[in-house]
Formats: sequence, structure tokens, C-alpha cells
Amino acid sequence: MFTLKDLINKFDRMLAAITFAEAGEHEKALDILHDVPEKKKDKRVGSRITRQEETRPGLSM
Repeated sequence: MFTLKDLINKFDRMLAAITFAEAGEHEKALDILHDVPEKKKDKRVGSRITRQEETRPGLSM
């Protein structure tokens, strides 16, 4: 679901695109609308995942 921060960022991008479109910079306006920043990956999830080889018991003779 959308958070308040996501909606504000989208609204800011729309207002900036409108401003550029009114000034005749249509290509820049489209770039602003379609340039969505990527969300940062949660590093905590990766630290909890271990490879199968690391958890596999060793063979002892």
C-alpha cells in the first residue's frame, strides 16, 4: 500500500512535471513523471538468510 511519504513524492513529481510542461519542456516533464526512484533494499533480511552449504552438517569418519 502507499504511504504518506510515497504520495507526497508522487505529488511533488507531478507538480514539477506540470511546471516544465507549462514552460514548453515536454520531454523533461515526461522524464520527471517516469523517473521513479528505487526503494532501498532492506539489508536486515539478507543477513538472516544463510546458504544451504553453511548449515549442512559435515561428514566425519
